Amino acid sequence: MKAFVATVVAALACLGTTSAFINHTPIKNVVSRSSSLHTPTMIVDKFFPAETFETAMAQWAEENPDFAEIGWGPTPLAERWNGRHAMFGWVALILTGFAQSHNLIPNPEAALDLKEWGTLAIISGTKTITNERAVILLAHVHALVWSVMATFAPLGKADKLFLEKGEEMEAPAGYFPPFSTGLTRDAEMWNGRMAMLGLIVVVLNSAITGTPILKVIDGGLGGLLL
Repeated sequence: MKAFVATVVAALACLGTTSAFINHTPIKNVVSRSSSLHTPTMIVDKFFPAETFETAMAQWAEENPDFAEIGWGPTPLAERWNGRHAMFGWVALILTGFAQSHNLIPNPEAALDLKEWGTLAIISGTKTITNERAVILLAHVHALVWSVMATFAPLGKADKLFLEKGEEMEAPAGYFPPFSTGLTRDAEMWNGRMAMLGLIVVVLNSAITGTPILKVIDGGLGGLLL
């Protein structure tokens, strides 16, 4: 069972990272979703109408007009950003496992010097954090700061989490966004959703079996990570 779940996780991760790199085309906005109807979409819409997304967004905008005006809430922008963080999570996990297996973190088991680091070295009570955990923690803090900066001060034409005054929100992606190859918004939406689903599967597998998350991912990669 553990091997089966790990294989599913690896398949989701691989599938979620391929479609955006098949054909390098410019990123494009997709406003209308009505032109791409497939059988899975029609089946799902029969039981879960696509209008659910529009209804949720409209209800949020009515209850929280100030937030809705700047684009915060259950929106395609938020989902895309969540997907990007999930994809980064996969990269961070794999790089962490690679660094551990190749001894790239110096003195990983050494505890931080309490005199040098003060209370930053304490993880709980009197127990000090190891050098490996400190390196990984600081790497994630740097990534978090970068994400916040990209949100509040995007560069050039980079995507932003806020809406400019008078700018309209893009249409919801629906249950099944149109599948388009290349560096497109639709491909990124698919990749982000599969990355989020993959993380959920990994965490559930780890919680149910008691296996460390990195070992779960390593099992899905056939032992290539650790």
